[in-house]
Amino acid sequence: MRLYPASYQAAAEILDVHREMTTGLPWTARWRADADLLAHALRVRAGLDSASAGGRFFELAAPFALAVTAAFGGIYLMRWYAAVAISPGSTWSQLATTDVPEGLQVLFLLSMCGGGIVALLKYWRTGAFLSIVGLLGFALQWTIRPAWYERGPFEAIAAVLTALVVLACPPDRRGDRKRAVVAGAMAAIAWFPSALVLTRGFVVSTDYGAWPLLALGLTGIVCYARPSGLPTLAAMAAASPLFLVYAAISL
Repeated sequence: MRLYPASYQAAAEILDVHREMTTGLPWTARWRADADLLAHALRVRAGLDSASAGGRFFELAAPFALAVTAAFGGIYLMRWYAAVAISPGSTWSQLATTDVPEGLQVLFLLSMCGGGIVALLKYWRTGAFLSIVGLLGFALQWTIRPAWYERGPFEAIAAVLTALVVLACPPDRRGDRKRAVVAGAMAAIAWFPSALVLTRGFVVSTDYGAWPLLALGLTGIVCYARPSGLPTLAAMAAASPLFLVYAAISL
């Protein structure tokens, strides 16, 4: 009760419902319910519940943050694949000489890409968890192999910021299908040209670094270019740090 703001009048009613629902439950289920109640209290105090302006903002931003995560992870996976496939040595020799940090990096990128896709398709909780693990692991790798990151710590910082955007989305406001479809289409459009160039399947330009950011911006303009869509445009900007860093790398 003390975690809820003093002005939050529904706290007592929520606590009564919680007691009624958890009576007789196994201790594991009760701990999970207690954790959910604790998380809700902290969200209300931080202004990130579904009834607050902050919660509604991150409700808009989270699907695009997941889409950006999926596209970014997919592009970096293609970069890794291209380096292995185009290498003078055999593919198997390249894979055999992959050390543990590099292997973890590939796993984190797979988690980012796959998690974003899973969350946008249907299974938000599982997909968001995989995306956050991938993002935080990708960020942590900077402390192990900083030479991998072309803009110093900025890629790691962008990954952490993106994970925070996904975490800030209220649990009861996740999974809007229309917004997930738009975000998923944007991720595919952002990833595809870069993937073609990296695999040398379509060589028109050697620089598609700004394209993902442009795809995100155009999505916002085309789909939400109206006065009521300004909050969504701001939310998409909050979801864009990884694309911003990727564009900066290509400069």
